[in-house]
Amino acid sequence: MAVYTTIEDQEIIDLLDRYDIGQLLSLAGIAEGVENSNFLLRTDQNNFILTLYEKRTNEADLPFFMGLKQHLSAAGVNCPLPIPDSGGNVLQRLAGRPGAIFSFLDGVSYRSPTAKQCEKLGKILAEMHVKTADFTQTRPNALGPDSWQALLASIDRDPEDLPPQLRAQTKDLVSDIIDRWPDNLPIGTIHADLFPNNVMFVGDELTGVIDFYFACTDILAYDLSICLNSWCFEKDGSFNITKSAALIAGYQSVRPLGAAEIEALPILCTGSAIRFFLTRLYDWINTPKEALVKPHDPMEYWGKIRFHSRVTGASAYGLW
Repeated sequence: MAVYTTIEDQEIIDLLDRYDIGQLLSLAGIAEGVENSNFLLRTDQNNFILTLYEKRTNEADLPFFMGLKQHLSAAGVNCPLPIPDSGGNVLQRLAGRPGAIFSFLDGVSYRSPTAKQCEKLGKILAEMHVKTADFTQTRPNALGPDSWQALLASIDRDPEDLPPQLRAQTKDLVSDIIDRWPDNLPIGTIHADLFPNNVMFVGDELTGVIDFYFACTDILAYDLSICLNSWCFEKDGSFNITKSAALIAGYQSVRPLGAAEIEALPILCTGSAIRFFLTRLYDWINTPKEALVKPHDPMEYWGKIRFHSRVTGASAYGLW
């Protein structure tokens, strides 16, 4: 369960006294997510989300995240909008943590999205890229290629329950990908974590995008590659080219990819798979066995890395 910090009853009552969003009805922890503590906040006026930012979220980055959501919301992208208190402040401090209250989005996320839902995802991703072209705030990608070697070095042993020599194989692979990483592609604001659990649907209608806490300034097509990895592989590890083609078609209906972006898709997909493999491997080793949050299996992304390493062109992703 993704609730790391508990809130005393009087603390939430005192917090709501600074807002004009109604009287407290209930506050319940939300199990989704692994980075921060999230709560469903119900008042007699509406439902809201209360987020407390835990240690892995840099407090100095919060103004960027708040500004990005405000910018996207003003541009017509449905995302959680920070709610200001009576003094105009969106950032608060509660239970010793920074926090904020956000608007509530209707809908559910799907662990196994359909091709139609993938197409809608591609479209909203491109809309976010286009609509943030005039967003002036920037944030470096703390988990981009420049971080991978240091992250791997921080993993000081091979897990007993994973294949041997995993770190040595990864070291060679990371070096190769960094050497071939493109430096001539369009850059802008990216979500960088647009997994299926961060996109809300009612049926096939996409109702909103959530969880912007990895958002940063980086290669736009890298954001697309993250989605190809997280939306287009089936539970058995096979790649679903129908979903991939639908996702890319949805993206290109709003923002057509350039020739250099298309050519770079295999290396970008390999790189984004490495990024999530490394963070999962780190968590797999360092998360205490008794922790409430169960780490994701890094080997899921090792299989994706192997798939992309065999790809010779964008046609493997349904782009003809």
